[in-house]
This record gives sequence, C-alpha cells and structure tokens, in this order.
Amino acid sequence: MANLLLLCSASAALHKAVDLASKLTQAGHTVRAALTPSAASLISPQLFEAVTGDTAASSEFGGERRTAMDHIDLGLWAEVVVAAPASADLVGRLAHGISSDLPVSASLAVKPGAPRLLCPAMNPHMLENPAVARNLQQLVEDGWQLVEPGAGHLACGVQGKGRLAEVPEIVAAVAAALGEQAD
Repeated sequence: MANLLLLCSASAALHKAVDLASKLTQAGHTVRAALTPSAASLISPQLFEAVTGDTAASSEFGGERRTAMDHIDLGLWAEVVVAAPASADLVGRLAHGISSDLPVSASLAVKPGAPRLLCPAMNPHMLENPAVARNLQQLVEDGWQLVEPGAGHLACGVQGKGRLAEVPEIVAAVAAALGEQAD
C-alpha cells in the first residue's frame, strides 16, 4: 500500500473524486487530497478528510497551513500521484510546471520516478483542443500515465468523450502502476 496524493481541480466530476478517495483508502492506501481553490469552492476539503481520515487542503498559506512548507512535505510524502479530476487548466499548469496552487506545487516536489496518473475530465471540445492535446502529450512524455476519459452524457449537456474515468478503473490503474492486483 502507498502514500497517495490526490490532486483535484474544479469539475462537475469532483463528486467522483470523493468516492475515489474513499475507495483508495478502503484498498489500504493512505490518501491526502490537494484541491485547487476553485475545487474547494465546490467541495470542502473536509469531506475528503472525512472519507480518508487524513489531511486535505486547498492552500498552503494562511489558516490552512499545516507545516512551514506544505507543498514540499506533501511532495516528499507522496509515493503515487493521481490527478482526478484533471481539468484543462490543471492539465496545462502541470504540463508547464506553473505552480500557482498547492496541487501543482506539491506535484513538482514529488520524487522522480514515482507513478503519476492523469485522469482528465472536461467538455469534449476542450479535450480535442490542440492546446489541451499538446499538454496531455507533454505530460505523457514526462512520465504521466493517462487514464482515458469515458464517453457519454456530460454535465455541460453534450454527449462525447470527456467524462472522468469510472472510479473502479482509476483504482485498477493505481494498482497496476504499483504492480498490485486490484480488488
């Protein structure tokens, strides 16, 4: 079992990230969530803490600060990184190392070689946008494993590819990245 850092961005699929955190915890992993400020405006980090029994945060400054350098501490602690849901914004900032929030800053501090899984969730037109496609390709070249989004009805009212992969699929991808069997 591993220390797993869950990076969450604002998305209608954010509710699935809470379930993912719960299922990964039930599978024996220690899960800490780092939410973008926009994600934290949709779902409180406290909900992640409730299902994981561990810390969750959206800022390393002010009242949420837990240590002198939360992003470094999270990065050094993490053995696996899962970005779910990964919005176009988070994908772009991860691809270019733009550490303007706790999730990206912490991900940059993770040890080289640690498994990194990217689970996009966005409108199909955004997913097909050349800039997003380039950013996804860059992350794959940088060693991130892409957990392909599903197709179907999206919260924006359109049909197409862009749904966050289902929770059991992401849990299985984590297990595979760690060389384990999924339950």
